[in-house]
Amino acid sequence: MDILIVEDEQDLSLTIATFLEGEGNQVTKAETFTIAETKLNDLVFDLVLLDVTLPDGNGLNLIETIKNHNPSAGIIVLSARDQIEQKVDGLEKGADDYMTKPFHISELNARIKSLMRRGLNPKANELIHNEIKLDLDSYQLFVHDTEIKLTKTEFELLNYFISNKNRVLTKLSISKHVSKAAAFEYNFSDDFIYTHVKNLRKKLIKANSQDYIKTVYGVGYKFL
Repeated sequence: MDILIVEDEQDLSLTIATFLEGEGNQVTKAETFTIAETKLNDLVFDLVLLDVTLPDGNGLNLIETIKNHNPSAGIIVLSARDQIEQKVDGLEKGADDYMTKPFHISELNARIKSLMRRGLNPKANELIHNEIKLDLDSYQLFVHDTEIKLTKTEFELLNYFISNKNRVLTKLSISKHVSKAAAFEYNFSDDFIYTHVKNLRKKLIKANSQDYIKTVYGVGYKFL
């Protein structure tokens, strides 16, 4: 999963991040309300761990931003205050769970797994957009029911585009969601993104798909 940790206690943030990365997740950290808001506007996350008391604002006020830009994201509120009013406020705003500090990492991990079992952020077996169908289990693309061969990176790119259709995706955001190995090899360069988007678009058009991938100059791409 792509996880955002919004936490100003650096030791706690590092501890959580190290554990979650060890579980195979991609982790982004934000120490302030302002930084978190920027990252939530620019990137897509599966889960947000949200501290309430931040140096420049109340973390609960970020829930609306999360819901607007990452509507399927799970939200676990982290707070040093065990007050029922605050818990109710967070849950009513849209949080999925609430944990009081201090807590054990093993308990946090259990809460995260519980969210996944309850069906938050499901990775559906099929992703369909008009004439395009992706089989996420077999890494197969079908256009008008005809299979089209894609590289793993192209498949991940198309999956990311369709999952975020009608949103402008920055080149950095795209880099973080395609093949780690390939992205590392090309050092997240603009050429890496441009080449794979160009190849993907060419294959889709050749298969008589509409040209859904639009360039947003100076920023990235948008899938319509």
